[in-house]
Amino acid sequence: MIQVTQRDAASREMSMSDLPATTTESPAKTTGAQTLLRGLALLELVAEGESSVKALAARLGVPRSTAARMLAALVADGYLYNVPYRGYFLGPKLVHLGDRARAQRPLVSLARPILDELAATSRDTVHLGVLDGAEVLYLDKLPGLRGLEMRSHIGKRMPVATTGLGKAIMLALPESRWPALYAAAVEAAAERPESPPVRAFADLAADLRACVARGWASDLEENEYGIRCVSAPLRDAGGAVAGAISVSSALNFMPEDRMRALGPVVRQAADAISNALGWASTPDCEGPK
Repeated sequence: MIQVTQRDAASREMSMSDLPATTTESPAKTTGAQTLLRGLALLELVAEGESSVKALAARLGVPRSTAARMLAALVADGYLYNVPYRGYFLGPKLVHLGDRARAQRPLVSLARPILDELAATSRDTVHLGVLDGAEVLYLDKLPGLRGLEMRSHIGKRMPVATTGLGKAIMLALPESRWPALYAAAVEAAAERPESPPVRAFADLAADLRACVARGWASDLEENEYGIRCVSAPLRDAGGAVAGAISVSSALNFMPEDRMRALGPVVRQAADAISNALGWASTPDCEGPK
């Protein structure tokens, strides 16, 4: 019979504790995570407009056969459509998930009744957006009653410094952040030669400083030719910028006198949404310096 002494047991316990903890995931789990991330990347590429297997495989950096298998699985589950001779497009399941995501986002839910009223009274297109890096992410869009088509849509991202929503957000940001946002807009404009030219930073900064006191901003065809808008920032319970709203319409429906009259209305709607988010408005509230 082999006897284990207390010293042997202690030595064995010490040697076991010296072993490295098994915190690394198994190869199967790692491979599964990579496959999931690649599938999500495929969906994002299709959302950006890539539609062919060849282009998607190249952008993803995988063989065409691998991309084809992943695409087939996404089509089978309803995440993508496959239209013969045209390629791949976002499927019905993503539409459903997008609707659910919007419904579960508190800002959209809280803002919608106020946006509905603003759209009804103005008869113009109303947008809701938030800051996402150096871009504005459009969370909601209520089409106007004038039959106008705009390139904006829910989920679209646009440069902050050249959009009405973005300029309203900049009103609530420190001026120290303005140059970086402006530089990003200039870079984005270089990739979209069909867009209006970006105004000089000095002109933009002067415009924003003048807008801070009144609490609303304007877009004079700076993002899209023929489209003007009036916008105002949203704030959360801590006073930080939570997004912005805007009313947009065609040039002939947005003369400067109407924009001046509409500005306080948009700000009032923005303040109502901010109050719903927990912000306590003050008569002389201005953006941070």
